[in-house]
Amino acid sequence: MAPASRSVVVVTLSLLSLCRTVFSSEYFSTLTLFNNELHKQGCSSLSEWEEYAADCESSILQLEDPDCEEGSNPPCESVFSLNAEKILNQAKLFIEQKKIPFPVDNHNTNEELAIGYVLIGNGLYDEAIKHFSLLLQGDPELVSAIYGRGIAYGKKSLQDIKNADLALFELNRVITLEPNWPEVYEQRAEILSPLGRISEALNDLTKAIQLQPSARLYRHRGTLLFISEDYVAAMEDFQQSLELKKNQPIAMLYKGLTFFHRGMLKEAIETFKEALKLKSDFIDAYKSLGQAYRELGDFESAMESFQKALMLNQNHIQSLQLRGMMLYHHGSLQEAIGNFKRCLQLEPYNEVCQYMKGLSHVAMGQFYEGIKAQTKVMLNDPLLGQKASSEYLKVKYLREYSRYLHSHLDIPVVEYNVDLDLPGNFKNHWSKNLPFLIEDYEEQPGLQPHIKDVLPQNFDSYSSEVQKLICSADHLGALMQYDTPGFLPNRRIHRAMGLATLEVMQAMHRTWSNSKVRVNGKTRQMQWRDMFDIAVKWRRIADPDQPVLWLDQMPARSLSRGFNNHINLIRGQIINIRYLAYFDNILDFIKDRILVYHGAYNPRGLLEVRQALENVNKVEDLLPIMKQFNSKTRDGFTVNSKVPSMKDLGKEYDGFTITITGDRVGNMLFSVETQTTEERTQQYQSEIEAIYKDLTAKGKALMLSTELGDADAVCNLILSLVYYFCNLMPLSRGSSVVAYSVVMGALMASGKEVIGRIPKGKLVDFEAMTTPSPDSFSKTSKNWMNLKSLPSWYQSLPSVAETFLSTRTMIEVLNTESSSHCPKKS
Repeated sequence: MAPASRSVVVVTLSLLSLCRTVFSSEYFSTLTLFNNELHKQGCSSLSEWEEYAADCESSILQLEDPDCEEGSNPPCESVFSLNAEKILNQAKLFIEQKKIPFPVDNHNTNEELAIGYVLIGNGLYDEAIKHFSLLLQGDPELVSAIYGRGIAYGKKSLQDIKNADLALFELNRVITLEPNWPEVYEQRAEILSPLGRISEALNDLTKAIQLQPSARLYRHRGTLLFISEDYVAAMEDFQQSLELKKNQPIAMLYKGLTFFHRGMLKEAIETFKEALKLKSDFIDAYKSLGQAYRELGDFESAMESFQKALMLNQNHIQSLQLRGMMLYHHGSLQEAIGNFKRCLQLEPYNEVCQYMKGLSHVAMGQFYEGIKAQTKVMLNDPLLGQKASSEYLKVKYLREYSRYLHSHLDIPVVEYNVDLDLPGNFKNHWSKNLPFLIEDYEEQPGLQPHIKDVLPQNFDSYSSEVQKLICSADHLGALMQYDTPGFLPNRRIHRAMGLATLEVMQAMHRTWSNSKVRVNGKTRQMQWRDMFDIAVKWRRIADPDQPVLWLDQMPARSLSRGFNNHINLIRGQIINIRYLAYFDNILDFIKDRILVYHGAYNPRGLLEVRQALENVNKVEDLLPIMKQFNSKTRDGFTVNSKVPSMKDLGKEYDGFTITITGDRVGNMLFSVETQTTEERTQQYQSEIEAIYKDLTAKGKALMLSTELGDADAVCNLILSLVYYFCNLMPLSRGSSVVAYSVVMGALMASGKEVIGRIPKGKLVDFEAMTTPSPDSFSKTSKNWMNLKSLPSWYQSLPSVAETFLSTRTMIEVLNTESSSHCPKKS
């Protein structure tokens, strides 16, 4: 056939400048996570990353001047600063390297095909489409031209989705004509996946693997499986890819991420380290390693990993962002701000860094800078059809709460009440993380110039007595730290809750000595809620990002519908590692409830059910058992726990609800929730009030007694009260640390000091929820608390409430650095 006009090639000769362009054997893939990562790592320039060549596989198009040596003087000419003859030379080289898909016997036709692929390779997709269309006028079934035009349309689909349909039409034609070429299926998968047609894309990649397995194909399928959250299958594909080709740092990285998302942190860490053995300067591997250590709660190792990533690239935005967030949640707010500022210098519209910068400033009492940053996030409205970021959804709540805090900065804390002051619908929407759509909402007053920001406070500016108070608080707060993956030590929370503990101790001691307390501007006898409100107050001010609110103070309509505290333990293949230590206990509880159920409704089949349950070692295996023996079980089942009453023996309250749903292993939901309805709240509060009344009486008696038995009775009442508090879950956030600080403070008021740390894997709230009675909870807790007599010097500490009267003074003490002043305790 006659060659098509070459004028198409000459029109755009000055558009693109590059000395060496590599078109990888990904066959011009459009939206693959790995391809994006490869591009970021520099795989388009083999000379820069020789050791990375395993991930940048052999190219189908490699446009380079055979006479040009890299680094020569003058430098290599731009491909498109050359004439048509030079482009023909590139096409001839392409032919010589035998890289034309579906070549024909005619040399001239192959040359024309090569020109089309050269055009694609340089981003000239419209010209390539015209070029291939001319060829197809002469031969409508020229497979390589159909394929090339499909690739060009596929590249254009990134700008206009309509081109995706044209690309798929062309690729479908190629598959009809040549059904055994794996690259075509792979290319079609690359078009389908951005359209959300993941299952079809997976089918194409599976077909390509059946035709000709390769490391690249397994890696690509693993990518889509990863995006689909099928982490087990994704891990298997990445492993298969690595077996076929070992030197693939990115495949190793994503194998590690499959472990990370399944809660297998130690395996993830080891795999990230393997990726670093393959590529010692792999920034994303260091970043991921830092995240894994952070989830383990290993702050020092996480910091070291983030630091290594930033030593390789000081402008690596993700590492700056993640390190900043970790520093915030470690309580190192000033250092966190430095990371967010650097992030915003590099990427001014980064919503996460802007939000976190604003949050950090507000937490430190720097309201003007904080609200300015928050406003910038608010102005960054999502585009039409674009999903709003979580930062955008939260920022208006934070701004309103920041304004409220600022207006109350110098008012004594005992003179106002956050739960009563904030509008009910605002609290309800904030705690449920709903969009800020509140009818007739009246904004908090703007910043008032006469109220100044909180200034830095030097540790030495406090008296020696207050310094001792601060150091004692730091020690007590550290005893509340969970030794469980997912809980990062937070020095700010430690100090806040340590001060809460001391304030509870002092308040309870006054109460048992017949003194009154001042609450909400009134002086009266202390009630049980006042005791918890001390801890709530400190927990709120330590982290203003989290709404720590009493659920029974929500609008009546919200409470009547029920306010659920919901925790996913397993969702699909994602395991919540925080609660892993409780899986066996919950499994045994569910088994027991299943046997009770079948004993009542299916006594004849009880033995068979019991035998089947004996072989169940994982929660995931319960659903098939239930479906087998209970025809009512379809997609799932629920099990309810009961909490025995101390006030009315024989009576039980609703505890938590366990839900297991799913149609197969790996596609299940295993969750726990408590429902805070008005009726349930009243039941638990009645129980707590009865215990508190008894506790107050015995506490007053204890002040006049030296009997050991009286102290033990008080201790048991304190732990019983907290047992019901944890089962009620009356706060929107922070119930666990609030409860434990009250336990420690009340015990100190009774003359007992907690010496022991919370054991590895134990969580105070879950310990209460999964323990069958207050007595057993008390015994378990006392085992780890290792209670000792309280040293007398605690009684001489200054009053926490009087020393830190206002929000300003509370923020000042939380900002104060003390690590070089306070003696470290084991």
